[in-house]
Amino acid sequence: MALPRVRVAVTVLAMVCSALVASASPADAAPTATTVRSIPRVGAMFFPSVFGSAVLLGLPHECSGSVVHSPHHDLVLTAAHCIVGNGVGYDFVPGYHDRLTPYGIWSARHVYVDPLWISQRDPQHDYAFLVMSPLVFHGAVHEIEDVTGAYLLGSAPRPSSRVTVDGYVAGVNDRPITCTSTVYATSGFPSFDCAGFANGTSGGPWLRGSSVIGVIGGLHQGGCIASTSYTSAFGADTSADWTRAATHATPDFVPVAGPDGC
Repeated sequence: MALPRVRVAVTVLAMVCSALVASASPADAAPTATTVRSIPRVGAMFFPSVFGSAVLLGLPHECSGSVVHSPHHDLVLTAAHCIVGNGVGYDFVPGYHDRLTPYGIWSARHVYVDPLWISQRDPQHDYAFLVMSPLVFHGAVHEIEDVTGAYLLGSAPRPSSRVTVDGYVAGVNDRPITCTSTVYATSGFPSFDCAGFANGTSGGPWLRGSSVIGVIGGLHQGGCIASTSYTSAFGADTSADWTRAATHATPDFVPVAGPDGC
């Protein structure tokens, strides 16, 4: 983060004092993520896992995701680089904490990504929509959104706006982290400084109010260091891909993401 500008006096003493103040107390120091118990619409992604097997065996989760609104109430949004294949074999656990599954274990059955992710692994399209199978929860069949609620799909945040980012660091028996900070741009990618977003937080939602406006991904598949995260710039293509998923159009088969370039 840039140090604040300091008005420099004409005397040498004033110059020295100004430099000391600038170096000792930056106004925009990056925050550190805090741990919370559970976020119902945010969850951990487990793969490979069928019918909750990875969760029940205590295996680690490796990505994050969130429930996004759709007419069928069955969509989860994550990073495209987290997904390989047709979506089968991925389980999503909303509100996961301390190896508990308070809102059930939901299995994916289809995936939708942008054509440019399939053909080029374009980092500006590093997001995926998973269609989740219904689940018997508390004695009745439900779609995931009816159990957890959902975020609306929004567009990319502008520089200098404030966003909240949630996610799970890879592991088990843990809780989600959250952080609110200021957005800036890096080569066209919305960027966010907050310490703690290590491996596993990919796919975690960028939130503004009730809307999800990005996911950890994009440049370097989300970032090379735990204190800086990126997202693809959500826009018209993202909305079109959501429409395909929301209407249950022909689903996709996702190739391996490849190296992250770090």
